[in-house]
Amino acid sequence: MRADVHSIPLIAAGIDTYRQPVVYMHKDCHLCRAEGFSSLTRVGISLRGKSVVASLNVITGAPWLTPDVAALSDAAWNHLAAKDGDLGTFSHAEPPASTSVIRAKVYGKRLGEAEFKSIIGDVLAYRLSDLDLAAFVTSCVGDRLDIDETIALTRAMQQAGQTLEWGEDLVLDKHCVGGLPGNRTTPIVVAIVAAAGYRIPKTSSRAITSPAGTADTMEVMTPVALKIADMRRVVEAEGGCLAWGGELDLSPADDLLIRIERPLDFDSDGQLCASVLSKKAAAGSTHVLIDMPVGPTAKVRSTEAAQSLSARLAAVAVAIGLNLRVHRSDGSAPVGRGIGPALEAHDVLKVLRRAPDAPLDLCNRALDLAGALLDLAEDDGGKGRSRAERILESGEAETKFLAICEAQGGFSEPQIAPYHAVEMATVGGTIASIDNRRIARIAKLAGAPGRKTAGVLLHKRPGDTVERGEPLYEIHAETSGELDWARDYARSGPSALQIGEEP
Repeated sequence: MRADVHSIPLIAAGIDTYRQPVVYMHKDCHLCRAEGFSSLTRVGISLRGKSVVASLNVITGAPWLTPDVAALSDAAWNHLAAKDGDLGTFSHAEPPASTSVIRAKVYGKRLGEAEFKSIIGDVLAYRLSDLDLAAFVTSCVGDRLDIDETIALTRAMQQAGQTLEWGEDLVLDKHCVGGLPGNRTTPIVVAIVAAAGYRIPKTSSRAITSPAGTADTMEVMTPVALKIADMRRVVEAEGGCLAWGGELDLSPADDLLIRIERPLDFDSDGQLCASVLSKKAAAGSTHVLIDMPVGPTAKVRSTEAAQSLSARLAAVAVAIGLNLRVHRSDGSAPVGRGIGPALEAHDVLKVLRRAPDAPLDLCNRALDLAGALLDLAEDDGGKGRSRAERILESGEAETKFLAICEAQGGFSEPQIAPYHAVEMATVGGTIASIDNRRIARIAKLAGAPGRKTAGVLLHKRPGDTVERGEPLYEIHAETSGELDWARDYARSGPSALQIGEEP
């Protein structure tokens, strides 16, 4: 059959579906009707030797799409490197081989490395629908991935992309398992460790379930979407970098899985280990420090859960050749005052600049982690903490941080959101606790992390005394509607800051 029977001109839909290839066709499109395509059909599209599998959305009456063309989402358009008017060739997509593997996992089958490679290969080729990916992510939640499967998944994810080589010297890295609002220690740690003369090529993810990830926070101060060549240039010049891992070909399936995990709003220990350690191995790290906050409303809520996750991380690290140490920290309350990309960036800069109002908890935690990472590298009798403190107090860390930012494309001061609402204490007393999940939810409803200046600014911390009518925290938003949305949620239930009796 002639190829033109299955072809139709392509146009850009101008719709961001965040890495999910989508094709839009009019209900009266001759190709759509002839091929029997219906909504959510998986459709193969080929163009100049490239191909993609996209989900079909059928347009029933909107005037922007005519029956004689097919429109592609940004993800599909960019993957095919299409231009307006290109003739795309369409076909019914064959079910990917890994769907049967995912189905087996859903029903409890243990998977090996070859099976995980099959899944990851189809993820990267965009052959799996979001429903397929959601089924896979869900099938791995809780204890449904054992340690051997976690190792196999980690290797499959690492091997799907590049692995950087840095020579014989040590390559240090640090990662927080998350679940604690604020806690933006990484930029400070990288600056201290690089100023100490070590190599620390830090790649970070954007937020999954939190109001900000390190990449989100750094992006308000400097470009983070570095290519590998740019990353190498920055690290060779300054010893460290703070880049977004999604732009690099390092464990590339991770960001595609994170896209599914984000709306589901959960992680699993196995996938967390595979996500973190596949990227560390791919980045060429030799020594990795894991910060694990433990608290009743943190991601890791108990000593038992911390022990289980630590054991899994240690086992996977040994299997893939990483020297790893877990640093457990207090996860009972947010760290710093800001929650949200720009607000956390302000905290980071205050610590690096040794400002009088710098958040002391963020400063101390960053020094603890930098010191522990230096100890892991040097094995020098626990002197890392004091060395880290000297580097920070001397201004060397600030200088190094600004140099890294300049090497990445320039430094910008973080801005402040235009809309604010202060939440007041309704009674007097002492701040007994802060609900991490509730305060993070308020920050996200205000627009974080997508709206860079949105979030929450804390005025009080556990142990502080407060009088009735005194500010507890301040909601920042970029639109009045988002401010109202966050404020309504904040007032719809118990306060995120619990107040006990006055001492």
